[in-house]
Amino acid sequence: MSTITRPMKFISGLLSDKGLTKKAYLNAITVVLEYGASLIVGFLITPLMVAGLGNYLFGMWQILNRLIGYINPVSGRPGFALKATLANQQASTDYDQKRRYVGSTLIIWILFLPVLIAIGGTVSWFSPYWLQAPSIYIWIIRVAAGLLVLNTIANTLASIPQVTLQGENLGYKRMGMSVILVLTGGCFTWLALYLKTGIIGVAAAAVISTLTTGSFYLWVVKSHTPWFGMAKPRLADTRQMLGLSWWFMGWNLVTTLLLASDVVVLGLLNSVESVTNYSLTKYIPETLIGIIVIIIFGIMPGLGSIIGTGDYQKAIRLRDEINSFIWLVATTLGASILIWNRVFIGLWVGADHYSGSIPNLLIVVAATQLALIRSDGTIIDLTLRLSQKVLLGLLSVTVSIAAASIMVGVLKLGVAGLCLGIMGGRLIISVGYPILISRFLGVSLSSQLNRLFRPGLVTILLFSTTAALDNLISSTVERGITGWLMFILSATGTGIFFLLISFFAGLSGDQRRHMLRRVETVMKTHE
Repeated sequence: MSTITRPMKFISGLLSDKGLTKKAYLNAITVVLEYGASLIVGFLITPLMVAGLGNYLFGMWQILNRLIGYINPVSGRPGFALKATLANQQASTDYDQKRRYVGSTLIIWILFLPVLIAIGGTVSWFSPYWLQAPSIYIWIIRVAAGLLVLNTIANTLASIPQVTLQGENLGYKRMGMSVILVLTGGCFTWLALYLKTGIIGVAAAAVISTLTTGSFYLWVVKSHTPWFGMAKPRLADTRQMLGLSWWFMGWNLVTTLLLASDVVVLGLLNSVESVTNYSLTKYIPETLIGIIVIIIFGIMPGLGSIIGTGDYQKAIRLRDEINSFIWLVATTLGASILIWNRVFIGLWVGADHYSGSIPNLLIVVAATQLALIRSDGTIIDLTLRLSQKVLLGLLSVTVSIAAASIMVGVLKLGVAGLCLGIMGGRLIISVGYPILISRFLGVSLSSQLNRLFRPGLVTILLFSTTAALDNLISSTVERGITGWLMFILSATGTGIFFLLISFFAGLSGDQRRHMLRRVETVMKTHE
């Protein structure tokens, strides 16, 4: 075999989509590339936004995004129901039925549109008063919020082709081009800042980016999913999708509150300016959640087809592998962040924006907790039995917001109190979701608890040690390219060290063998 043919065959094998493992790997690679592009864009654009908008308007932008995010569930979230249904029925060749599901999705979007416009308009109009904005900013905030509502409306419709690809386990078909779209969206935002259009221009850039992305996915799904289209749904189809959409709408509300309530509570009960430092400090920990969530979303459609066929024993084994992988990534990245976040922020936007060692630790722990919650939540989605999941989630976020509000508004504990209150409320679903999975898939709760002890102990030891080391590493580092190079080399070295410790100390021999076997399957050049 020639020196040219051999590497080409190896690359071809890596890009092969034969088998669920290969598809899961390709989906994960696709979303990692896409998320990596998002990180690069955020890394470059965020300092420009802080400088271009100022502390007050940057903090206001963060709050508006969360506030408008609260109305997302009012869209009905039909795309989530479509994706879960297609994943569950992936093996079906009844393409007419699948087209009827798409038709039902569009009908549900139309049904919820007037409600979304009414509530979005109300939030946009009154948000300056709720946030006690100075009079000069009232109409700026209203227009920016209105554009974000428009973006929500457009995104709900534009996401239908994307969720179809994901539900059919073909999300990897967008590989490469989606990265270009993310970078293009970043260019739209940069142009808005360059032209000094403020948060109104940044919001308009988001709308343009959403419309561009939706057009691209429509082209991709038509190219790779021949059955895609819309057929007139039967009343039973619409009722089925609407029933799922109600529960996915409830879950989307839970997810929105899980992800966005911290910023709103801090902004309302502390100050808008404090949101800026908090948002910048948790930028890298949020990356932890993002990386894990995109991996989960890339892998889960394959698991959905297994659950849909009723092979629960295989689903249980795959869930264990997924959770082991999530824990490994979360612990490795979390420990690295605890050591290097202060240095990163000092290089990026200035050390005065760092919230402190204790808040940094609590932010990382909260991110790890949320990653595990979202993994189990996504598995429950695939069973299409959402009612108990949503009700538990609503109870959890209610307790979280109440506890965080008391910690921040009454006890004046700032960011540390905010994190403690939110994590305390989340314990309800940290415990509740594994119990639901044990019922749905027939796995005993005791076996789940037994597998937690060893990795949990390693996480506690690593996080406590690295949090203590944070105080020993000076945030006063050399600026410029030299400082960045030293940071990257140091963070990479410690990351590899933590990965090895976590892999050998936190995982059992069977878990390590299963994980390595998956890697070998991915690396095969032929099936």
